[in-house]
Amino acid sequence: MPSRSLPFFAAAWLLTASATADDAKPAPRGGKGSPTTPRTEPTADRAPVETAPPNTGFKPAFPGQTRAPAVRTTTALQVTEVAKGLDTPWALTFLPDGRMLVTEKLSGRLLIMSPDGKKSPAVSGLPKVDGRDQGGLLDVEVTPDFAQSNLIYWTYYEPREGGNGLAVARGKLSSGAAPSVSNVEVVFRMQPTLDSTKHAGGRLVFAPDGNLYVTLGERSIMQGRVQARDLKSHLGKIVRISPEGKAPSDNPFVKQSGVKPEIWSYGHRNVLSAALDAQSRLWVVEMGPRGGDELNLVQKGKDYGWPVIGYGEEYSGGQIHEKTQAAGMEQPVYYWDPVISPCGLTIYSGKLFPEWKGNFFIGGLSSKALVRLVLDKDKVVGEERLLQSQKARIREVVEGPDGALYVLTDDSSGKLLKITPKKS
Repeated sequence: MPSRSLPFFAAAWLLTASATADDAKPAPRGGKGSPTTPRTEPTADRAPVETAPPNTGFKPAFPGQTRAPAVRTTTALQVTEVAKGLDTPWALTFLPDGRMLVTEKLSGRLLIMSPDGKKSPAVSGLPKVDGRDQGGLLDVEVTPDFAQSNLIYWTYYEPREGGNGLAVARGKLSSGAAPSVSNVEVVFRMQPTLDSTKHAGGRLVFAPDGNLYVTLGERSIMQGRVQARDLKSHLGKIVRISPEGKAPSDNPFVKQSGVKPEIWSYGHRNVLSAALDAQSRLWVVEMGPRGGDELNLVQKGKDYGWPVIGYGEEYSGGQIHEKTQAAGMEQPVYYWDPVISPCGLTIYSGKLFPEWKGNFFIGGLSSKALVRLVLDKDKVVGEERLLQSQKARIREVVEGPDGALYVLTDDSSGKLLKITPKKS
């Protein structure tokens, strides 16, 4: 099962841009903002899966950077409803005994779920969350040494004086009839605190060396957006911390004075999807505005350009980027316009679906699909939209220990779905 587990820049044109909300569906403007109507079958001329026109006139930096040809899974799929009635679920992870931890975003509840979908009472002992809008209880992960330590980590919007910010906490899980966490400790706090209910990121990924990647957003409001490339701020960054929340000595900026030593990469908008590949490299899929969702291969110390470069526009139709490329800034491996609104990522390594080996699976919110990407030498060569018949916003996708894919739908009565090969 795969693990999921520069100087300050502020251009004057940024000050006229408006704040945005990732989960909103942009209204059509002058024939733009067309709904996504994906192609379901490959074509002889290798037509892309996306059929709607782009929102912007930006051109890709290289062939294959967007609108990959449609592909189709040849294995017949069985989609089984494992559980329903979940209150806006956000994340899922497996315990060693096959049970699952599931977060409910707005209420801040953490549940333990059996393989047949039976839910425990809410786990007690978690701190209070700011559950407004995009906030609440987000990701949850078990530690690599869980069998010995019983430690779990989770992310949440932490209420603070003057607003809120993403926090990472850990605690010892007791998973009996009255489940609880004890010895709760906040090991990381996003700084600065802002009064925003959006764009805090929140994915956790444990690396093989035991350190922890945490994805952070730029808070959407202009006060946060202009900090995405400011190394004195956590906003718009991916950070790498030790299990205790300290900056490892080999982090890229740890020896520079006046910067946040936890920073691993910067220039991100809002990252809600992250996973390691078979080489233990970190991949993320990040939310764009209207147009410009991005797949990025994250490298130590690199600048991913937001908000200076990108492939989208404001939801109002206003300009954000004057250009899509700039010296010293990384290009996305792939981007979407129109967007898919990505949340959740797993890179398949199981045996149930041999044709999926190494494929990327991304939850799509506004696209209401499970997005499959086929890569060859780190280039996207095919795209597929699965689960469209569910007509559901896909919040999370995780590969289970049995090789099945487990999917959470984003709804006030959300579902847990299990994808396996259909029995003949």
